[in-house]
Amino acid sequence: MDSIRLQNQPLDVVAAIAAVTCPEAGGINLFLGTTRAESGGGGGGDTNSGGAPQLLALDYEAYEPMALAEMHKLLAHARSTWPITRAIIWHRLGRVAIGESSILIALSCPHRAESFEACRYLIDELKKSVPIWKKEIFTDAARWQMEK
Repeated sequence: MDSIRLQNQPLDVVAAIAAVTCPEAGGINLFLGTTRAESGGGGGGDTNSGGAPQLLALDYEAYEPMALAEMHKLLAHARSTWPITRAIIWHRLGRVAIGESSILIALSCPHRAESFEACRYLIDELKKSVPIWKKEIFTDAARWQMEK
């Protein structure tokens, strides 16, 4: 029972844990990627604090058919490597404010080591290969970049 999706709504951690919980799983792993407060920008304008421009939010976009296809491929490869019993990969699109989650990966395996390894693989590979872009919105500027 897998769930892979791109969505504009906030990610529901409680629902994700419930969906990957099963009697055969001794290890459940959850990765939650959140928008962190940081300085940067680069426009040199208003900083509201006299220092470096502050990140306000991230805007995510994706080429959805290709992104979903790549996410399914990643999960299929992970399933061929680790004994995953259930898995979820959910990624936000649109505006994600500081402190909000942009990606949720939850999975269960018979043992904890497998669960950790599979979850780490999925987030690392997703960021390398899935066509999802983020626009960093700073107090003085904005810039696009591929997910990393």
